[in-house]
Amino acid sequence: MALLHCSFFSEVLGVDTHANVILPQEAALAGRPLPVLYLLHGRSDDETAWLRWSAIERHVGELKLAVVMPNAGRSFYADQAVGYDYFTFIADELPTVMRSFFPLSDERSDTFVAGLSMGGYGALKWALRRPDAVAAAASLSGAVDILGRERDAEWLANHGSVERARAVDDDLFALIDGLTAEASPALYVSCGTDDGLLAENRRFRDRARSRGLPLTYAELSGGHEWRLWDEEIQQVLAWLPLRA
Repeated sequence: MALLHCSFFSEVLGVDTHANVILPQEAALAGRPLPVLYLLHGRSDDETAWLRWSAIERHVGELKLAVVMPNAGRSFYADQAVGYDYFTFIADELPTVMRSFFPLSDERSDTFVAGLSMGGYGALKWALRRPDAVAAAASLSGAVDILGRERDAEWLANHGSVERARAVDDDLFALIDGLTAEASPALYVSCGTDDGLLAENRRFRDRARSRGLPLTYAELSGGHEWRLWDEEIQQVLAWLPLRA
């Protein structure tokens, strides 16, 4: 495996930004474009979090899978009301830039996204807004009910208002209602039973199931913590529909 740090200028953001990439060297040299997992961080973290707090590099050691871990600040992966267009950067620009650097597949069947907390919300939003581009998405302890945070000052900077959040498709529950089971990517959602986000994850589960979306759901003993996320990312990697 190769661990690479990428710095590049984002045309969308208008600033220099960063991503860490895990690349399986032998598979990359074989000539076939690699499947890729975009792995998103939480609100208090950055592109280094998964490498510092989990064993993600070891977990993917036997897989022919590239992992891209970008930095999105505290943006909630939104095209911000005041700030930068982070959703457009993550969902549209980043895959193009990464494919220009590395031999990554551009096929939907080879493209996956996962994240924790804020990143779990970002992963699900990416998949539900771009179902033709993502084959599977996983949320670990995700902050999935974005409209429930409307009194948070940071929420206001990112989303502006409930009306704007709905208008620009930042509400996951509205996105679920607009998606058919046939069009939906495979979804994986998990949360700790002692996590303050458990109730909203259960609401997401119930709404997705009511629409017949292909959802795998799990509750585990624990809170909002890296011990749980390091265990769960292994389950996600085993669940991904990787081609042989």
